[in-house]
Amino acid sequence: MQPKAPQIGFDRFIRLDWAEAALRVRSDAADIGELDQILTVSHAGLEAKKKTRTVLNRLWLEPREELSDLADRGVGIFRKVTDPQVAALTWGMALAVYPFFAKVAEIVGRLTSLQGDCTTAEVHRRMAEIYGEREGTRRMTNMVLQSQVDWSLLGKSENGKTLTRKPPMTLQSPETVQWMSEALLMHVGRPLTLDGLSGQPTMFPFSFGDNLGYMLSLSEAFDVRADSAGTRIVGLKAR
Repeated sequence: MQPKAPQIGFDRFIRLDWAEAALRVRSDAADIGELDQILTVSHAGLEAKKKTRTVLNRLWLEPREELSDLADRGVGIFRKVTDPQVAALTWGMALAVYPFFAKVAEIVGRLTSLQGDCTTAEVHRRMAEIYGEREGTRRMTNMVLQSQVDWSLLGKSENGKTLTRKPPMTLQSPETVQWMSEALLMHVGRPLTLDGLSGQPTMFPFSFGDNLGYMLSLSEAFDVRADSAGTRIVGLKAR
């Protein structure tokens, strides 16, 4: 019996201003009616709007129970930090919520690691190897790529055939570095070396900056230790 293809989930193009509006609602800085109005203007029909709301619900408005605390702390950063870097926060939640989004990010990160660019055809081919040669796989991969471009975290040529890395966005606050590290470790599901954490292909749009180990050691969420070779390993403490 053939194994079931992994669930796609992230099946809509999500503009960054929609994600920010959802964050504002979650942080009580805006009313749900404001987000509803933004989506009504931006969508041609009720069904399209409903599907976009489903993705935004899973990201910020109504995340799964096990991710609710992560979302709450992301909202806390949004409230507290002068530059909350909405694109970074939404990327982190997308990694934790949607394996499909994370796989696209991983593939783009790997393909662009040497020369800084790759073709969309290469990404589609790799995704089809994992999720199957289905029209849905191709269309949803395009939704993820289009979203990443809109968030200004990935460049795309005018003809749409080439994807280009942009200079990495440095995560500006210790809280954001800690939160993004936690989201990444939740996605990966195992401890990583410090270099492995900052060098994850899914993290290609970002820089954790200097002193990552020190910043993570300041948070009670992480277990930072050295192995027998002196390599520092970071994992999540049980909550």
